[in-house]
Amino acid sequence: MPRIVYSILIGTLWCFLSSSKGEKKVSMIGKEVPAFTLPDCKGSKLSINNYKNAKGFIIVFTCNHCPFAKLYTKRFNELNKKYKPLGVPILAINPMDSLVYEDENARGMKVWAASQHFNFPYLQDGSQTVARSFYALHTPQAFVIWKENNKWIVRYSGAIDNNGQHPEIAKPYVANAVEALLNHKAPAEPENLSFGCAIHYRQ
Repeated sequence: MPRIVYSILIGTLWCFLSSSKGEKKVSMIGKEVPAFTLPDCKGSKLSINNYKNAKGFIIVFTCNHCPFAKLYTKRFNELNKKYKPLGVPILAINPMDSLVYEDENARGMKVWAASQHFNFPYLQDGSQTVARSFYALHTPQAFVIWKENNKWIVRYSGAIDNNGQHPEIAKPYVANAVEALLNHKAPAEPENLSFGCAIHYRQ
């Protein structure tokens, strides 16, 4: 087994085993989520209400240390490059407890974002309030929210695609959902399982 694949498998398994107990999967499809304001990794505050022309957002819960999340940084950039001009930007949110994972603090986030050339905001959910409002369970986990009657409604929840190792053959769940919504259609697959490192919620 190639060393990189072995490292990813071991790291991801450890993330699953270190998950907090008692968190259950809750379907958010069709539900409203509150607008939020969070600090980015550079110290500025960002509110989704500042995006006056946004039709929706791709919300991605991710972090610095998760081996599975690391597979997707290039795909995050590609999604933002394609859909931000169409009114659907990416916002990446780090919900990890920096008291448990020291490298998930703002400084670590800034270093990671720079190393991966993020072309989108990388926000810190230090209180984990936003992650809880989405019932997010893993990193990475994506949600597509859409503006309807001045409310933000969840229209997709789950994995970014179905192949972390091989993006060239992956089924692009998030992209398919955004394309459907831009064409005023409901996503054909509004919900999929997400895989990755479990979010450790403070009790």
